[in-house]
Amino acid sequence: MSDAMEKYSEYVITSFVKAIQPIVIEKAQGAVVTGSDGRDYIDCFAGIAVVNAGHCNPEVIEAAKAQMDKLIHCCSYVYYNQAVADLAEKMAQITPGRLKKSFFANSGAEAIEGAMKVARLYTGKTEVVALTMSFHGRTWGALSVTGNAGRKKRGGPYATGVSFAPAPYTFRSDSRNPEEVVGQCVRALEDVLKFHTSGDVAAFIAEPLLGEGGIIIPPLNYFKAVKEVLDRHGILFIADEVQTGFGRTGAMFALEHYGVEPDIIVTAKGIANGFPLGAFTTTDEIAAAFQPGDHLSTFGGNPVSCAAALANINFIEREDLPAKAREDGDYIIPRLRLLQEQFPLIGEVRGLGLMIGIELVAADGITPAAARAEAVREFCLKHGVLVGVGGVYGNVVRIQPPLVITRDQIDCALEVLERALGEGSPDRQSSMEPAAARA
Repeated sequence: MSDAMEKYSEYVITSFVKAIQPIVIEKAQGAVVTGSDGRDYIDCFAGIAVVNAGHCNPEVIEAAKAQMDKLIHCCSYVYYNQAVADLAEKMAQITPGRLKKSFFANSGAEAIEGAMKVARLYTGKTEVVALTMSFHGRTWGALSVTGNAGRKKRGGPYATGVSFAPAPYTFRSDSRNPEEVVGQCVRALEDVLKFHTSGDVAAFIAEPLLGEGGIIIPPLNYFKAVKEVLDRHGILFIADEVQTGFGRTGAMFALEHYGVEPDIIVTAKGIANGFPLGAFTTTDEIAAAFQPGDHLSTFGGNPVSCAAALANINFIEREDLPAKAREDGDYIIPRLRLLQEQFPLIGEVRGLGLMIGIELVAADGITPAAARAEAVREFCLKHGVLVGVGGVYGNVVRIQPPLVITRDQIDCALEVLERALGEGSPDRQSSMEPAAARA
């Protein structure tokens, strides 16, 4: 056991995870991470979809270093600083429609809590509707609107005034026809508003793609149909783009695929390429609902993180990483669907851009195969590729690499993934060199 692993065991609280992957990451560059033993791995998980512009992106690091030489902290809601001002202006430029004013926090969960607070203050209403199978963070308020009991166990009771509508999970719906699924979900949402609430709903919150739920992709007309319901009832739409934003799905923000403008958009993860930062961005009118004393964050809007975020967004735009993610997704997904024809283990392949899920099932074609998903992750790790595993049933292999991943690295990762899904023969497994060594 390495020194880091021993100290983790002795001093770091890790009892909330089944197991940490047995690799001590020493350094990383682009789409490759290097262990303390010098071994390279192709990273197809990006620190849970965070380093969209690549590990240790030189431009992001340079901007952060330059800011560190000038100012690290001042509390950006007590004093003005240029990094926050410039990033807020940039967010107004790139977010959909009339969204203009941003609050900067330290994480996605903190930004979710702030978004729900301002929605309540603006509307004067108190309730929230969320989706089943959703995930919005691990703080108490964020978990209150998370529709997954596996993430909430032993933490209740949670906030009252939260109701859940069914997620548009086509693969596990009564009908796998997208139009029928949308119709069922919209009717169910109407029923939730009519029967499960007191009619005092401030906001509906949803991820455009449900990441932790298993890369669940709503049909492309789903959010337009939902927005019509919300508008009739005077309910704000909070879009949780924490995981889907900044080019991940082949657009700067995933809602661009759906042609819907939210009232509040929440971002984090890919916003600063690994520096801790979260935000919610809304209209002038909604932002004005805050009055003195209503909200603040000591470390929110940290100048170093904001400088890094601005450099990161500029890099994403200049290199057109959303288009690259779209092209790479269009390359990967058909290849995975060919594997689906070969391996009955694959129940469904779904994705947008470089946010891809492979749902694994038992021989009956529907029962979740969580153990097999873990086995695939272990095989990939052993052979030099990092993938994620998630989904409400723990049976979805997640492919979410840095958007700068090269085509050669993609090919190597897919080769390893194919062998993992097929389990490979023992002699071939032992003789193959790690994927990163061939990339």
